[in-house]
Amino acid sequence: MITRDLVLRVCANATEFDQGWTQADRKIVVPFTAPRDTALIARIVAAGRAVGADRLLLCRTRAEYAYEPVTEVYPDVAGVVQVIRGWGDEPTDLLVAVEDFSAAVLVTSTDLTVAAGPVDFLRPLIGADTAEARTRFGEEARDQRDPELLSAAQRYGCLEQGARHARSPRGPGADIAERLTVRVRSFREKRPGAVTAFRAARGVWGWAMLAALLLAPLMVPGLSPLLPVVAGVLWLVTQMAWLSRSRTVGFATLVRVLLLGALMLWPIALAERALAALVGASPDDWVGATYIAVPVEEIGKLVPLLFVRLLARRRFRRFAAVDYLLLAAASGAGFQLAEESLRAVSAASAGAVLPSEFGLFTLFPGATQIADTGVYFSGHGVTTALIGAAFGLAAVGWRAYGAWLWLLPVAAVWVAGVEHMVFNAAAGGTEPTAVTGAVHALIGGGAATRWILLVLLVAAVLMDYRIARPAADGAPPLPGEPPLAGARRWAYGRAIRHGVRVPGDIAPLFRRMALAWVRLPIGLTQTLSAMLHEFAVLLVAARSGFPALAGSWRYLRERRGYAMGAARAGEKPWRRFPARDDLSRTGRDLESALGISTAAAAAVAIAAGWLTVVHPWSVHGAVDGTAYAAAVLGDVTRWYGEVPASDRAWVWVALVAVVSLLGSGWTPPERFPSMGDFLREPARGAGRFLGAFAPGQVGYAVAGALGAVLPRGTVRLLRPRA
Repeated sequence: MITRDLVLRVCANATEFDQGWTQADRKIVVPFTAPRDTALIARIVAAGRAVGADRLLLCRTRAEYAYEPVTEVYPDVAGVVQVIRGWGDEPTDLLVAVEDFSAAVLVTSTDLTVAAGPVDFLRPLIGADTAEARTRFGEEARDQRDPELLSAAQRYGCLEQGARHARSPRGPGADIAERLTVRVRSFREKRPGAVTAFRAARGVWGWAMLAALLLAPLMVPGLSPLLPVVAGVLWLVTQMAWLSRSRTVGFATLVRVLLLGALMLWPIALAERALAALVGASPDDWVGATYIAVPVEEIGKLVPLLFVRLLARRRFRRFAAVDYLLLAAASGAGFQLAEESLRAVSAASAGAVLPSEFGLFTLFPGATQIADTGVYFSGHGVTTALIGAAFGLAAVGWRAYGAWLWLLPVAAVWVAGVEHMVFNAAAGGTEPTAVTGAVHALIGGGAATRWILLVLLVAAVLMDYRIARPAADGAPPLPGEPPLAGARRWAYGRAIRHGVRVPGDIAPLFRRMALAWVRLPIGLTQTLSAMLHEFAVLLVAARSGFPALAGSWRYLRERRGYAMGAARAGEKPWRRFPARDDLSRTGRDLESALGISTAAAAAVAIAAGWLTVVHPWSVHGAVDGTAYAAAVLGDVTRWYGEVPASDRAWVWVALVAVVSLLGSGWTPPERFPSMGDFLREPARGAGRFLGAFAPGQVGYAVAGALGAVLPRGTVRLLRPRA
């Protein structure tokens, strides 16, 4: 290869990268200044080794050297220095690139140096925080008023056009949720005493409501299934949230959406009755159970997502793909909570039993199977999550993978609708048509739905990391070095070696398929490395104490949200909330709490699992041919009329208890109480204890307690080695 061919593919001129080349594969471009010495050459060689390059391409970029051959050198400092010295003592502009042109460094004859490529290539050159390096270069160019540096800063987006005083472009205004968050945070800082008292009252009320929920079945035996169903749907949402490693919504938000989904049973039931009356059908016949109940319920279960869109429209636009899955799952699980609870408490005769299995060792529990016919229904939480997962994949990935992804929500709606319709028909004693039965058998008869959902969940997580990875340079880095450096280096090296062998004159479709197959290990290893890195941060934070663990939970989630927001916005202005400066400050505070330096040379991460030794349970509710909201509402109304007047108060107590427990107390505590605070101020210490250990916060406390028994060597997972 001659110099002209390489320079034309990578550079716009002797001192600038080509914009089309940098935009291909969404390369990260970082200009910086560095003295022209062997230290810079050593950093360039380290960058090449970090991506597993066996050889580097080296040439001069000026026009007079266009027909010189490109020099291939091994990633060795002495070899690169020898080639450069062979060019003479006159300063020149040179280019160092890997063989497949996926990364390169442009060294000008002045102090300006520009690096472009993946994060692993840039880390040895400018550090882990690429966004901070870009900001520093912009400030340096502005302070020195060097025309060349200013031109580079503007060309590569380190300075905002026409606003020298601004460090970042302005975005859209705040939405309702963001304004409310800011006000709550301000009130928390200005009135800490009132916040402590409120949290203590919330804790007392939460435990009182839990006690009332345990006591109510003793007074009204029909309420006994209520607590197991509540625990079952919470476990369903917890399981999905734990598997969704790229989520940006908090667990407290999911529980609130779950409560909103439960409250949707009443408007859905009223809508079913109104629509049945409009078409002249009865809510209790097979028409009302199938052609009316199914579409109304499937649409009504998605209404809570519209409320989320209304309150947090900015955040809704930068959701990850799994966020849509989780919100839909929470809404569907809430509807299942209301329907299952009311059906169970109103059961008065031994009809066809519909057991809902909420086993703790069951993947996506909550399925129902009719004992007589064997018809299987995977549960409202799973079917609604299937629709949310398909919509999330389409909304997040269609720009990167094509508009064909919008076929997924259509297919998911058909799968959920057919499964729901066949189940309702079987519960009402009606046989489905031949076509419906064939389609139902084709999609697995309902038993395969949760496995389809698992596949979509894994695909959504991989897509989220793949799409957010190039934009993650705008977010502050995680403490320590990412794990699996050897695996990532192997994946990059394999892609480079095989990528250069893909012919350039074959059909574009075949070339894209070949390159996608070659680069597949890069995406997998990067995703696994990011997950293990977050696990390592959580383990070290758990070993460091409750405050560090709570801060790491919030920081990881906000950091993922920032990266996904930047990725989905692209070149458009977007709402940065929290601001990057605030997020960077939180990251530095977390590093201080963990005792970790961001200049770590190596790190090892492990994945920790946990087992809950609790026997699975089932909720058996006798039904009389009814399996939809309108019929359930009628049954529970009749049941309530049969409850003695003296016991009706306990029904309302149980209802208030469920709403109270799901309404608040699920966020990680801002501050965990210490024994020293309790000994110095017993009253205030008790209030802080109650505020930090509400019923929904027990899981966080258990995780922190388990972190205390981790070995001391856990801190070395993110600590630099000698």
